[in-house]
Amino acid sequence: MTKAIAWVFAALTVVQLAVGAFSGLQQYDGKGFAYRLVLYPLMMAVPLALWWWRHRGSRVPWGAIALVWAPFLTDVTGNTLDLFDAVVWWDDLTHFVNWGLLCGGLGLLLVPDLKPPWLQVLAITGLGALLAIGWELGEWWTFIRRGVELETAYEDTLADEALGTLGAFLAGLVLAGSQHPTMTP
Repeated sequence: MTKAIAWVFAALTVVQLAVGAFSGLQQYDGKGFAYRLVLYPLMMAVPLALWWWRHRGSRVPWGAIALVWAPFLTDVTGNTLDLFDAVVWWDDLTHFVNWGLLCGGLGLLLVPDLKPPWLQVLAITGLGALLAIGWELGEWWTFIRRGVELETAYEDTLADEALGTLGAFLAGLVLAGSQHPTMTP
């Protein structure tokens, strides 16, 4: 069942990316959907490809893959529904929640048995912080450097990095707590 859910997430993401890149609809203007159409599927493929490469013959953890793929779907769906422009707090919510989902899935794939539990939290939080910085660099490259959203870019970038890191921290606490019952998130 989780395999089917993961592939539905992937399909819905790619379809919306294509609509965003080619439809000419206003909610996609200036949001780099041509870049996203190429980069999102590639970024989504990386964890699955690495899993297959490192764990040939073992069962793919589709729940973890679905968690990694879910943020891509929520991002493009938020743009499709124009939530980033229509709902003031949507961007902040998605940075927190998406990084929680993404880093939860990556934590399950990369450090499921890391001991002691605080080290697992640290690894997942650090990975989330690095990914948040990378994401913000990508936003800068695709639209901020061209003047779109320039007035609020500094404040938004710092907030997005902080919220992404906090989402990753929460994911680390939940994963460490679920595998180490004496540690409560």
